[in-house]
Amino acid sequence: MPLSATDARHLRVSLQGAVVKLSERCLYQSSKWAAELLNALPDIPPTRPDLAPAPGIGGYLHPVFAPNNDAREAAMEASEFDRYLLAKAFFENKEFDRCAAVFLPETLLSGITSTKQAEATTSKGKGKAVHFSSDPLLPGISQRSLFLALYAKVISGEKTKDEDSEMIMGPQDLGTVVNKQLLMVSRFLERWFTERKSGQNNLPPSQGFLEYLYGMVLAKEKNEEAALGYLLESVHIFPWNWGCWLEITNLVARVEQLNKIIPRLPQNIMTFIFYTNTAINLYQQGQSLADSLNDLLNIFPTSSFLQTCKALLNYHSKDLIAAEQDFNNILALHPHRLDSLDHYSNILYVLNQRPKLAFLAHLCSSIDKFRPESCVVIGNYYSLLSLHEKAVQYFRRALTLDRSCLSAWTLMGHEYVELKNTHAAIESYRRAIDVNRRDYRAWYGLGQTYEVLEMHAYALWYYKKAAGLRPWDGKMWQAVGSCLQKMGRDKDGIKALKRALLADTYYDSTASSAGTIDRMAQMDPEVLLQIASMYERLDNEEETKAYMELCVAQEFGGNSNDATGLGDSVSIHQDSSGVGSDTEGEGANRGGGGGGHEGTGVTVATSKARMWLARYAMRTEDYETANRLATELCQDGVEVEEAKALIREARSRMEISSNDYDGVPS
Repeated sequence: MPLSATDARHLRVSLQGAVVKLSERCLYQSSKWAAELLNALPDIPPTRPDLAPAPGIGGYLHPVFAPNNDAREAAMEASEFDRYLLAKAFFENKEFDRCAAVFLPETLLSGITSTKQAEATTSKGKGKAVHFSSDPLLPGISQRSLFLALYAKVISGEKTKDEDSEMIMGPQDLGTVVNKQLLMVSRFLERWFTERKSGQNNLPPSQGFLEYLYGMVLAKEKNEEAALGYLLESVHIFPWNWGCWLEITNLVARVEQLNKIIPRLPQNIMTFIFYTNTAINLYQQGQSLADSLNDLLNIFPTSSFLQTCKALLNYHSKDLIAAEQDFNNILALHPHRLDSLDHYSNILYVLNQRPKLAFLAHLCSSIDKFRPESCVVIGNYYSLLSLHEKAVQYFRRALTLDRSCLSAWTLMGHEYVELKNTHAAIESYRRAIDVNRRDYRAWYGLGQTYEVLEMHAYALWYYKKAAGLRPWDGKMWQAVGSCLQKMGRDKDGIKALKRALLADTYYDSTASSAGTIDRMAQMDPEVLLQIASMYERLDNEEETKAYMELCVAQEFGGNSNDATGLGDSVSIHQDSSGVGSDTEGEGANRGGGGGGHEGTGVTVATSKARMWLARYAMRTEDYETANRLATELCQDGVEVEEAKALIREARSRMEISSNDYDGVPS
């Protein structure tokens, strides 16, 4: 429900202050996010009491520009203001090493680093470590300036890392180049926090930004537990830094972990936004999540970020029509915004809407052709035209601009599969998993690639990882079942395929603009035929017949009672690690749009099932049924010659039976 006027005014002032503080520290992405959220608040009449009188200029000073509340920090910021402006100018001009050197000269940093190394070396010896008082002191500068200098060092290291990396997917591109500045920044911050925790110097309270920086550095060093602790501390002190929340999101791998973290977070609107965004990134669905998102949209009605979350919720639910409409609305409201348009291009690709995808590619190219999102959109367009080499070229360009672009790695893997370059496809998918282990598409792509190579044990392991990430996606379980079938594990394959049917017939009531989607009356005839075939190999004729009949019934829309009864016979297969629990990802439904109770019509699968039933009827001497089914096969135009032979045999047997009956005396 909407906020009161007082709460809205306080929220506005908090966001205004956040934009200023984030901009002062050159956290421009977080500053942009906060500014967009600020401008999504409904307008309220300004009140003069919100403005503090500024002595000496006869006007008013906005509270966000007031000096630091801590007198010591304010004094240090005032004394170093000239140097701070110089350092910030260097940062904005991408001279990151010069920016850091304004406050942290190389001699000081090397002294602190060498002291740490000497302590580590001494502690390894047999004797007692002796600590001398000649350790270089930490510089007495404000936290704002210290953060800016250390952050510039991290960005400088990332820039050097990209420059030292080989060409994307080149012979020497092993993904092993590291940021060489992380070790120095980590040691500096470790000592800084050690001195603060000792409590000897009576230091001013922390502002939360150095905790964020240390958590980010520890996360890059794969020290995730310690990183999470510092990041949580940061959001308690300063909750408006969206970059910090995103770092926490990257550390959350499963829903259970998210639910454990929530009690440790501050109780404010940022936690609410974080939970909604993280749940969507974990492919969660359901009415409660949709309601939470709608509540946030009531507070920020025009937020492009929240509208994108809504579109992604529909996208992950495979309600592609609603997701496409949501992205279309976002594009109409923000025609120059490129964020998340790579997801929009994926939707248009799946829906085969080539004109819209061509328009989107042209729009992105005209706005900024050197944004990774633009390159991904153009790559998707060329992929839709089956120009796979051209598509790979644009995906590689996106990765040259940003090596952490997840969509580009995954989609490039798809293109290499189309080009039959399985080695490059596997490498692309692996690099996508390195960027984000929650990307089920990369795990599924690896499974498909190994299945093409007929390495079914590897394929099965990757398919299970994908199914664990999306346990209510029937496509994942169908892949697991098909792989088990090829390995000769028919009993396990049947369990997996039954779970695929259960996932596909799951009643989803997510709050999408298209309303609820009832899929109880429709099942995939291919899956039903696979289950029947495996039962046949297990010599279970009764179950084979039941699933063959259910397969044929899908031509006319199936029977909701049959679908409901299926749930009673489904045995959930917990076959090894990588498979998620039943409570994860609830509410996934099959691909976009309505379908209702309409059947599939005649398909290859239903025709094969009808042929099997006709032969079964011949074996059981039910010649009328065999004749009817074979006649239907002739009408379908599938396996006509064999169907005609069955008709002739069935009619012959029926005539013999009729003659035998007529010859019996009354």
